Amino acid sequence: MNLYVRFLIVLVTAFFRRALNPLDESVLDFRVWPTDLDVNFHMNNGRYLTIMDLGRVDLILRTGLGRMALKRKWSPLVGSATIRFRRSLDPFQRYRLKSRILCWDDKWFFIEQRFARQDEEVAVGLVKGLLRGRTGNIPTAEVLEALNLRIASPEMPSSIRLWQESEKSV
Repeated sequence: MNLYVRFLIVLVTAFFRRALNPLDESVLDFRVWPTDLDVNFHMNNGRYLTIMDLGRVDLILRTGLGRMALKRKWSPLVGSATIRFRRSLDPFQRYRLKSRILCWDDKWFFIEQRFARQDEEVAVGLVKGLLRGRTGNIPTAEVLEALNLRIASPEMPSSIRLWQESEKSV
């Protein structure tokens, strides 16, 4: 139930917050609730991935991608995610999630999502995602064109290239 409430809050507030350009950062504030905890009484590792979904929802809606995708019957899909935990989040702590598109290739958008409490980074996640339509995956160039954007991808960080290389062997 807790996640549905958070989802609805993100969904509604996205319409009242300023629009974002594709390379802008989405920032959301949350608190660790008892339903987020694992047996060690800190935020469950799976919960981070779920909260990351909310960050991407905000990013998609505020960049205009959500409305455009809905109109064209495109669905956002995650192809892969990786996360590194640095510190734990304890019960009732406030934290911030920052989400941004780092870069893209012909098929994937690569999104960085950072968790922080106060000014201390506690986790960093990377997600690669795409949009899929009735006939299959939508190339990133087509997505950008549908948004009337004529921008090239920022340079792909070496960490993303290494991550993609490592997935080829799996």
